[in-house]
Formats: sequence, structure tokens, C-alpha cells
Amino acid sequence: MLTLALALLLIVNAATFVMILRTADFNDEVERGNEIRVTAKDVLARLVDAETGQRGFLLVGRGDYLTIHGEAIRELPVLFDELERLAAGDAVLMSHVERIRDFSQQRLVVMERSIALAQAGRGGEAVNIVRGGQGKEAMDAMRAEIAAIDQIVMERLSSRTQQSELAAKLTMGINALAGVLVLLLAAISVWLVRRYIADVQAASYELDRVNAGLEEEVRNRTGALTRANEEIQRFAYIVSHDLRAPLVNVMGYTSELEQAGKVIDRQIIRMESEAPDLIERDAVLAVREDMPEAVGFIRASTEKMDRLINAILKLSREGRRNLAPELLDVTAMVGKIADSVRHQTEAADAEIVVEPLPTIESDRLSMEQILGNLIDNAVKYLEPSRPGRIVIEGHEVPGGWVVYRVVDNGRGISERDHERIFELFRRSGRQDRSGEGVGLAFVRNSVRRLGGTIDLESELGKGSTFHLKFPKRLILSEAGDLT
Repeated sequence: MLTLALALLLIVNAATFVMILRTADFNDEVERGNEIRVTAKDVLARLVDAETGQRGFLLVGRGDYLTIHGEAIRELPVLFDELERLAAGDAVLMSHVERIRDFSQQRLVVMERSIALAQAGRGGEAVNIVRGGQGKEAMDAMRAEIAAIDQIVMERLSSRTQQSELAAKLTMGINALAGVLVLLLAAISVWLVRRYIADVQAASYELDRVNAGLEEEVRNRTGALTRANEEIQRFAYIVSHDLRAPLVNVMGYTSELEQAGKVIDRQIIRMESEAPDLIERDAVLAVREDMPEAVGFIRASTEKMDRLINAILKLSREGRRNLAPELLDVTAMVGKIADSVRHQTEAADAEIVVEPLPTIESDRLSMEQILGNLIDNAVKYLEPSRPGRIVIEGHEVPGGWVVYRVVDNGRGISERDHERIFELFRRSGRQDRSGEGVGLAFVRNSVRRLGGTIDLESELGKGSTFHLKFPKRLILSEAGDLT
């Protein structure tokens, strides 16, 4: 009975999923239909603008009207490409789009002929062309085609709306059936619980026995997890290290390709002066444009890969480094970090305020890297529209913990990116600063190794506050080696 009920529930879920997909398809079709209608009307609007510029030029002879005319015409190819893209695969709509393009060309030919006559001093003939009504006929035909597109889209929308309403009613019925099945499953579950409660009581003794050895089992699994983590770190190091060899080869061959391109270019320059008839234009473009561009792309990609490999190696080395706790004067440490970026803060009209900070017994290098990264980020992402201010403050909390805060009034971080910025190779906001999205991932990894936590409070445009919480005294056996 339970299997049958579960099977029926799966069928209901599948049917609901199908209904959701159909609704999504309907929404996509509605959106595409609206885009086609809007784009078609934009085409007509650009032609009207072009016509306005043409008639203004014919009436007053001022060149600024031709500017309006030219700008409108330059936008038409883009709009037609978009219209054809939206109508692709739909033979009915595509036929109307093609006719709109044909009528548009006819209207443009008439406009350009009248403008050419006016520029040649034959204004009377130009006006007669306008009065002849050829352009009006083309515009009227375009309006009719656009109206036909509107009608087709609206008819389809009406039909699909009816289908969607029917699907919604069917979905409601299916959900009602699902509710009944859920109740049935609940009843079956209660029956099964009552049936097997005796077995649970009988297994109580076995559970007590397992709990007695649970601590030892957890210790063994923790050791296994630690070893697995070390293997992952070694694997990351080996893979990243081995990736360098082919990367160096690619970079070397890229330089050779660049030099070869220069040699070929010199030969082409010589042939241009001695035997220009033997030179093909495609070969010149390939050597002087295509090849340098391709080499540039390859170089940019290899440089990015090199930075990513360095980042992976850095994380791997840090994870394998032994921690060395010592008593740290954090105020002095942060003061030195602030001095190291003073030239940047002075250039940005910013200040770093270091308040008295509690001491801590922890790993010096890790603490320097954590606080240094956070301060560097605060300086990097200051808001140019206001004087920058970065404050580092802290205090002790009950239970043997220390809290530090790095507060800035910079750009801030959107709420949806508060967790994302700590992921490896992930960044948020405007990408106008150099970086590979490794710094904050490295910071969180290091904080966890020291047995601490890191949290973020930030609002876009108003600044950020990073909260760091560490044990007052780092005990290696309790440190977060499982990173």
C-alpha cells in the first residue's frame, strides 16, 4: 500500500512539473510576442523619424534635419535583425517581417531620391515626389503588416490563455489529489509506526551499546577526514604544479607565434614595395590583424590561468602549513598593515583608524594575512564620491573569545552576495578592480583554521563591516584543521 501511494504521489508530482513547464513555455511565448510587437513598432517609429527629417530638410533646407534622418536610418538594420531573430522559426510571422523590410526599403528609396533632388537644387521635383504618395503607400502597407502581426500575436495569446486556464484548473485538481495522497501516506505512516514500535524498543539495547562506543568512532572518523583533507590539499598542489608545465609551453609558443608574425609582416612589407601584385589582401589581414588578435587572446587567457594556478597553490600551501601560536600585539600588527597602504589611502583622500585592540595568542602569519586582506579590500573598494574611512576595532567577549571588526564606508555589498563573496573565484559588484576572487575565500579558510568565524554586515552604497571572532588562545588540537 505504501509503495502504491508513493507511486501515485510521484505521478502527481510529475504531472504538476509538466504543468509548470507548459506555463513557462506560455510565458516565454507571451514575452516573445510582445517583443516582436514592440520591435515592429520601433521600426515604424524610426521610419517616421527619418520621414520627419526628410520633410524638414525639403521645407527649410537645413542640414540638421538630415542628421535626424541619418540617425533614424542607421538604427533600422539593428531593429530588423532583432525582428528577424524573434520571428525565426515562425513562418507566418517571418513572412510579415519580410514584407515590412521590403516596404521599408521602398520608403527609403523614395526618401533618398527626394533628398538627392533637393541637394541638387531641384526642390520642386523633390516636393512632387513627396506629393505623389509613393512613400505614403509604403508606410500604410507597413502599418497594415504591423497590425497583422499584432492580431496574430493577440490571437495566439488568447488561445494560449485559455489553455493556461484549463491547465491551472487541472493543476488544482491534481494538487487536491496530492493532498488526499498525503493524508493516505500519513495514515499509512502512523500504522507503520505503531507496528514497528515494538522493534524500536527491542533495538534500544543495541543503540545504547553503539552510543557507548560513539566517541571512539567519531575520533576515528575525524582522523580519517583529516587525512582525506590532507590528501585533497596535496592533490590540489600536485595538479596545480603540473599544470604549469603545459602552461609555460603555451606561453612560450605564443611568443614564438608573435615573433613569427613579425617576421612574416616584414616580408609582406618588402613584397608590398617590390611585388605588390603577389600579395593577397586576406594574407595581409591575417598577419596584421587576425594573428595579433589571436595571440592577444591566448596571452590574456594564459595569464589568467597562471593567476588562478597561483591562487590554488597559495590555498594549498596555507592548508598544509603548521600553525605556530604566539602572543600577538594586534594593535601594532594592524598599525604596520595600515602604514603599508598609506600611499593608497592618501591618494584616495581616505584614512585608516586603528583603535586599541585586544591581544591574542594565535598564529602570526595567518592573522597578518587575514587582517591584511580585509584592509586591502576596504582600500580597494572605497567610494570615490566621499572621503574614505576605515576603522579597525575590537574587544574581548565572555567565554574566552576575541572579536575584531573591519569597518569601512566604501561601496558596500549587495545582500544577495554576502555569502557568494567567500566562495573561491567568485566576486560581486562592478568588476573594475584587479583580482581573481580568491582573497576572501582564503580569509575564511584561514579564519576557520584558527578556530574562528567570519561574518559580514553590508549594504550596497553604504559600506561594509567584517566581524572576526577568534578564541583568545589557539589550541592546536582544537584548531580548524579540517578546512
